[in-house]
Parts: sequence; C-alpha cells; structure tokens
Amino acid sequence: MRLSRIIVSACAFLLPLPLAAQSFEQLSDGVREFVAVPETVVALTNVRVIDGTGAAPLENQTVVIRNGRIAAVGPASSTRPPANARVLDLAGHTVLPGLVGMHNHTFYTTAFGRSVQLNYSSPRLYLGSGVTTIRTTGSMSPYAELNLRKSIADGATPGPRIHVTGPYISGEGAGGGMHQVASAEDARRVVAYWAEEGATWFKFYTLISREAMKAAIDEAHRRGVKVTGHLCSVGYREAVALGIDNLEHGLFANSEYDPNKEPDRCPRTMTQSLRDLDIGSDAVRVTLDDMVQNNVAMTSTLAVYELSVPNRPPLEQRTLDAMSPETREEYLTTRQRYIDNPSAGSSPEVLAKAMAYEREFVNRGGLLAAGSDPTGNGGALPGFGDQRNLELLVEGGFTPLEALRIMTLNGAKVLGVDGDLGSVEAGKIADLLIVRGNPAVTPADIRNMTHVFKDGVGYDPGRLIESVRGQVGIR
Repeated sequence: MRLSRIIVSACAFLLPLPLAAQSFEQLSDGVREFVAVPETVVALTNVRVIDGTGAAPLENQTVVIRNGRIAAVGPASSTRPPANARVLDLAGHTVLPGLVGMHNHTFYTTAFGRSVQLNYSSPRLYLGSGVTTIRTTGSMSPYAELNLRKSIADGATPGPRIHVTGPYISGEGAGGGMHQVASAEDARRVVAYWAEEGATWFKFYTLISREAMKAAIDEAHRRGVKVTGHLCSVGYREAVALGIDNLEHGLFANSEYDPNKEPDRCPRTMTQSLRDLDIGSDAVRVTLDDMVQNNVAMTSTLAVYELSVPNRPPLEQRTLDAMSPETREEYLTTRQRYIDNPSAGSSPEVLAKAMAYEREFVNRGGLLAAGSDPTGNGGALPGFGDQRNLELLVEGGFTPLEALRIMTLNGAKVLGVDGDLGSVEAGKIADLLIVRGNPAVTPADIRNMTHVFKDGVGYDPGRLIESVRGQVGIR
C-alpha cells in the first residue's frame, strides 16, 4: 500500500501544470523594443474570430485580454471593453490562436553542407510569423536549445515558448551531430542523461534498431518524457508496437510498404515504393488504424518536402531577404538544379500521395499536427514554412478551418498543453494572432500579421522579421 502511494505521488508530478503567463515587466529592454502593445488589459474589438477548434468563424467579436490570459470572447454588441483597457478597433481583421510548431528546429541547413545554430534569427522569425510555441524536434546542440528556452522564459530573448527535444538518437553510421546508439543500454543511458538535463521529448532517426528504440521508449516513459521519430530502419507499425508517441513526416518516412524492407535496415528502394503505393490499399488502412487505436499522433511537414519538387514553392522576396547572401545563393542554386533535372528531386505524384495519406489519417480519427522543419535545402524558413503549411494542407484537401486546427489546437494536444494553449477561449493564455484579412477564405492572408500576442503581450511582427534581414544561415 505504501509503495502504491509513492507511485501515485510520483506520477502526479508528470501531469501537465497550468502555464504561467510572462508579463511585459519581465521583459528585458532588448525584447521590449519589439513590443507594440504592452498594456495588461487589452480589448480587440470588431474582429473575426477563428478559434482553432475547427468551428465556423465568428464575426464582429470582442476579445478581452487581462493579465496575460483571455478574459472574454463574445459579440461586440454585448462584450464591452473594460474601462481601463487599451482598445484596438480591428474591423477587417481576424484573431487566431498562436501557431504551435510541432517539427521546428533552431538549427538550419542548406544542401551545400551549411548547418548553423540560429539562436538569434530562428526565435525572432518564429514569433514574428505567429508561431508562439515550438517543439525542437531533434537537436544538434541540446545545450544551446536548453539555454535558449531559459533565455526566452526569463524575458531576455524574444521568441516562442520551447519544448526541447534531446539529441537525435540513431544507429551506427549516422552522421553529423546525431547520437549513435550501439545497444539497448546505450539508448537508456542517453535518454536518462538528457531527461535529467531538461529535455521533454526525444527523436529517433533513420538508422535506429528496434531493440534500442524499445529501450529508449521505456526509459523515456518511465521519466514522463515522450518520443517521436523520423524513421526508415523501423516501420510505423513496428514503432507503434514498441510504444512510440508520435511519428514525423507522414508517408515520406514510412518504409514498411517497401517489398525489399529488411529488419532494422533502411531500404534503398524506399522512394520507388512510395511512388508505387496505393493510398487506398489495405496496408495503408491497417497502418493508420494502428496509429489511431494506440493514440500515436502524426506530424505533417509538407513545407520542407515540397522544396525538392521542381518550381515549388513560389519564390517569396521575404524569404530571400531574410537569408545571408551566401545562403541565398546556395538555396537558389539547389532550386535551379531541381528545375533543370527533375529526376534529382521529388515527384509531384509522391507529394500528392503524402497529402492524401495525411488526409486519410485524419479521416480515420488520427491526431495530425504540423511543423516547418527548416532544414533540407533551406527554403522553408522558421515561421515562414509554418505559414506555408496552411496553404499546403488546404491543397491536400483540408478546409482552411481544419488546417488551422491542425496547426494550433492539435499541436497543443500532442504537447499536453491544450488546457492553456491552442484555441481562442476564455481562461486560456492569450497567445493570439491578428491578421489583416480572412485566412478561412484566403489562406495566404496568414502572412498579413499586424500583431502577435504571446502571454498577452502584443509584439510587432514586422519589427521582429526586419531584425533578422540577411541573418539566416549565419546567425
């Protein structure tokens, strides 16, 4: 009896606790320079509200913010601004929940071998693009991210709240900054160490073995930490059976449909197997049902995968402006290579199948979230790629309201913070976006942000984005 009480008491510490809002007074001078609305009581009047739940937009609403939380949401005709409120009349604008980036990095790569820890530019781009919460899904510099998380939480650096994932856990032969685990004991050890250091998620990479994966999952769950994966050596159904919590990249990382798949090995013919796959097949249905029945979420990262499809995405001047000159040249050179030699990149047909795979997952009851994954050839910048995901999810068959739920409330649910974040509801933390236009009709309007509220503090997105001009790829 005594042991059971100890176990229950220990497990209580693993339950999500209410988040505390960060006030303007807690911010350093270097962060305050990006704040446009510092008042603690604010009323956003005459706005359209898209609440993030998938419900239809509400017109002519007033949203009241008090001390970092949403105090009221209701019709402007009956929801009066408090007498001491800063009132923003926002006719023609839409209020949305802050975006929750579920596959987002603070490092950045191009196809030329450039790999840079962007502790300066990435948090500013995320916040300036309306991404108020991120999970760093795989870390090349875990201590850099842990320190960045603290700096943002302390008010010393502008940026989103961060859920830190430990170092990539892969198998022998993995390169770069990834941790190569050679045994189950090695896997347990790395999870134990980084969980103690403050990581709240772990991510497997393409060469992991099932034995090491099982050991790492068990150790992570014992410590109240969750695990996701960008897989290849292990198929999705195998990973679900081992207890994984989340799977990254949808169809692109699932090797189990390859007829040449061998245990614990990544098949060389995986790309062809995806081209040949019938999304309506029993094999796909079984995989997706397995995930749904075991509460395994999926993360969509369409913004990074479309980069290898010729002439995608449309070039945006803001993307080129944010890059350093050398980074811009590398990105444009790679982009042109795909145009000149389409076989070197991905086919539009596989991208379309990946979109259909994600749609079928949701149709079967799956929890889909999204993130930008600012890696690959470097074209999906932090924040900008998250905004692009809205258009891609809509292209894939979701309505704009469904896509916005995927990018907000669903991400908060995967992180276990949906009691505080992810939707526009009274009582929740005031992480809110103000957009000129209506993303429910024109998804590209998501780019027209006039204010980004995090913890009830209203930031100027234009100032944040301008501060990183020419910095991406070097800082």
